[in-house]
Formats: sequence, C-alpha cells, structure tokens
Amino acid sequence: MDFLSNTTHFHLFSWIVGVLLFLVAAVMANGTKGQKITHMIARLFYVLILLSGIMLFVKGMDFGQGALYGIKFLFGFLTVGLMEMVLVRSNKGKSVSTLWILFFVALFVTMFLGFKLPMGIDWFA
Repeated sequence: MDFLSNTTHFHLFSWIVGVLLFLVAAVMANGTKGQKITHMIARLFYVLILLSGIMLFVKGMDFGQGALYGIKFLFGFLTVGLMEMVLVRSNKGKSVSTLWILFFVALFVTMFLGFKLPMGIDWFA
C-alpha cells in the first residue's frame, strides 16, 4: 500500500473517476438498473478516495501545515458525503438543489486546498 501514500496520483485518479461516476449516476433515470450499478461503483471509488486521502493526510502532517490538511480532509469527507446524499435523496424523489450547491462549494474548497498545499500540484501560484 506504499504506492497510495508516496504520490497524490492515485488519490487524484480516484477523485476524477469518483466525481465522473457520481455525475453519470446523477444524470441517469432514477431506479434504473444502470443507475444502481453506476451508484455502487461510485461507492467503491468513495472508499478508495477516503482511504488514499487518509494516507495522504497522515503523510501531510510532516509538511508543517497540519491545520490546512485537516480542513482539506474535512471538506473532502463532506464532498463525498454530499455526493452520496444527492444520489440517495434524488432516488427517493426529494429536493436536492441545496445539496448540489453545497456539493459544488465543498468540491471547490477541497480542490483549491488540494492543489495549493505542498503535496499538490501548485497551479494557483
């Protein structure tokens, strides 16, 4: 499992695939077999996101910016939770417009901190 904590590549790959699967499942018709399968595969990637994120969080404590890594971890956890809540609530036919807004805000904060912190790719320099 050393490859999960040495680089951010696996974590970034898991995020990209997880968000894409989430968006595909959200667009598909509710209750269809394809939507259920896509949702289950997305859940697998949620677990991979969280596992690789925890390993990177532990490694990030060595960089001296533990508070920012903690905030990033919390927003990442919140983003994954919001993705799951959007899919479940939309499947039940409940309103999800507020959850979509919260999802995009949490995703933006997570991505900004992920790219800004020393272990990320500093695109905002």
